[in-house]
Amino acid sequence: MDDHHELSKVLSDPESMQYYPHPFNQEEVKNWIRWNEKNYKQYNHGLWAVVLKEGDLFIGDCGITMQNIDGVWLPEIGFHIIKAYWNKGYATEAASACKEYAWNVLGYSEIFSYTTLKNIPSQKVAEKIGMENYKIFEKNGEQQIIQVAYKSL
Repeated sequence: MDDHHELSKVLSDPESMQYYPHPFNQEEVKNWIRWNEKNYKQYNHGLWAVVLKEGDLFIGDCGITMQNIDGVWLPEIGFHIIKAYWNKGYATEAASACKEYAWNVLGYSEIFSYTTLKNIPSQKVAEKIGMENYKIFEKNGEQQIIQVAYKSL
C-alpha cells in the first residue's frame, strides 16, 4: 500500500489510462493494490513495481496476473508505465523479464497478453517480446485482441 501514491501517477493519468474505461481515483488505486495482494496469495504471482536501476525511481508496474480472457482464466502479462518513461524500452524490458519468469519459475508453457484493438502501443510491446496474434473477441462492447507466446522446447 506504500506504493499507492507513486502508482497513482500512472493509474490516475487520463492519457496513460486511455484504453481503460476511466482513469482510477485514489480508492481504485488502493483497490488495485489489494487485488494484487490477493493475486499473490492465490496464485503466487501478480504485478511488481517497475523501478529504474539508476536512482531507484518508481516508473510503473508490470507482472503476471490470472485474467478471465474470453471466458478462460489465463496467465497474462500486463504493465502500466508513467508517460514520461514511454518509448524508452522499459515496458518491453519488464514484459520480457515477466515472460521468462512465467516460463522458468512459474512453469507456464504459454503466456498471454490482451488489450483493446485500439491499443497499438501495448500490442507492439507484446510483438517485441515474441508474442503473436491469437484471437479477437468482444468485451464490454469493445473489440479486444489476445496475443500469445509459447515456450520453446
